[in-house]
Amino acid sequence: MTHIRASISAFAHHRRGLAAAVLVSLALTGCGSEVKGSGPQGGPVSSVASKARPTQPSPEQEAFAAMLEMYAQMCPPSDGVPPAPPGKSTGPEPVRSLAPGETPPTDPIEPGPLTGPAAELDRHDWCTSVHHEQRIIEALQKVVEPTPAKVRKTLNSLGYIDERIHGLKQDGKTTRFYLDLRENGGRLCEAGLAAGETTDVTACVAHATGPFTVKTEEQP
Repeated sequence: MTHIRASISAFAHHRRGLAAAVLVSLALTGCGSEVKGSGPQGGPVSSVASKARPTQPSPEQEAFAAMLEMYAQMCPPSDGVPPAPPGKSTGPEPVRSLAPGETPPTDPIEPGPLTGPAAELDRHDWCTSVHHEQRIIEALQKVVEPTPAKVRKTLNSLGYIDERIHGLKQDGKTTRFYLDLRENGGRLCEAGLAAGETTDVTACVAHATGPFTVKTEEQP
C-alpha cells in the first residue's frame, strides 16, 4: 500500500508540472498574437484597405475650381489691403461749386473712411468680384421673368455649382440670391438681384470658415 501511495503522488506531481507548462505556452502564444498587432478580443482588426477612399470632385466642381483659379491669377494677390485705403483717393477730387464771395479751401479734401464690403475685402477679392459681377449681370439681363429655377439654371450655365448658390428667393417679379465665392481663406460672396434689364450684383462679405453665412453686404 505504501508503494501505491508513492506512485499516485508522483503521478499527481507530473500532472501539475504538465499543467504549468501548458499555461506558460498559452501565455506565450497570447503575447505573440498581441505583438503582431491583433485587435482586442472580439473587436475588428484595422486594415488600410478598409479605410474609405476620399471622394473625388465631380467634373462640375473641377470646372468651378478652375474658374476661381483663372480669376485669381488675373488679380493681385491677397494681402489684406482694402481696394481704396482710407485717406487716399483713387480718382480726381470732386469739384465743388462755390457761393459768391466764398474762398476755395486750400487744404485737400480727405475722403471718408470706407464702409461695408469695401472696408473688409482686400484688393484681391474686390478685383475678383468685378469679374464675376460683369458676367453674371450680362447673363441675367437676358432672362425674362427671372424665377428661382431660371436663375439657378443660368448660374449653372456660367459654371457656378449648386452648393455655392444660396438663398434663392422670389421677390415679386425678381429673384434674390447669394453666391459663395470663398477660396483660400477669402471671404468674398456676391449678393444678386435678378430683375431683367435692371439686374444688379454686388460684393458681400461671408464668414471665412464654416457654413456659408453673410456677414456684411451693401445696404440699398
